[in-house]
Amino acid sequence: MARLSVIATIYNEGRNINDLYLDIIEAMRDQLENYEIVFVNDGSRDGSSRQLNEIAQYDRRVKVIHLARNYGPAAAIWAGIRHSDGDLIALMDAGLQTDPRDIFRMMPFIERMDCVNGRWRDIPESWIQRLSYRTGNHIRRWITRGKLQDSACPLKLFRREVADSLYFFKGMHRFISTMAQMNGFSVIEVSVSYRKRRNGGPGPHALKNIFAGCMDAMVVRCLSKRMVRYKIRKVQQFSN
Repeated sequence: MARLSVIATIYNEGRNINDLYLDIIEAMRDQLENYEIVFVNDGSRDGSSRQLNEIAQYDRRVKVIHLARNYGPAAAIWAGIRHSDGDLIALMDAGLQTDPRDIFRMMPFIERMDCVNGRWRDIPESWIQRLSYRTGNHIRRWITRGKLQDSACPLKLFRREVADSLYFFKGMHRFISTMAQMNGFSVIEVSVSYRKRRNGGPGPHALKNIFAGCMDAMVVRCLSKRMVRYKIRKVQQFSN
């Protein structure tokens, strides 16, 4: 069993896949030997499938999951988790906006916490992108009554037990750490670096995504009120 599973979901990221793979293995070099990389191809149509298969043939640490069509980030992450083997799970962005070296900035905290949530402090994008990102985080925090400052940062590190406790629904990828807190696990936020996409594409969150995020936050809020929780005081069994 791998110590760490690094999961990245891929949707039409053909121009970034090779850089993503090289970034991950370079970050792991001299840091960790027992790891796997799980790429989830979420119905890409740009040749990503071929590139991913070539990498997997070259490197046995790489596992590729091809979904039947585009299901969205939450479903792709769920598939990646279910097909991963690591005791620890790291989620990261396939658009190269997260730095895999930051996984080891999070590692010291996972020794005493169950989940480490990345937090982007400085986002060197346009003012409208910064505003929409911060507004989205603020609204989600207000609706869910959560304490996390940045629920939307893709970089997260958590234990297998946390993954096994999660309930997945569309849009849930923004609330993994929030759901972990709801399930009784300890969560901490750690500042991580933000990188602009090297090969173009959207920055973090356009304004049109805020409404969808609000709807998802309401689902999380409802779940928090209706989830069944219990603690076992003792299990006792008598033998004849």
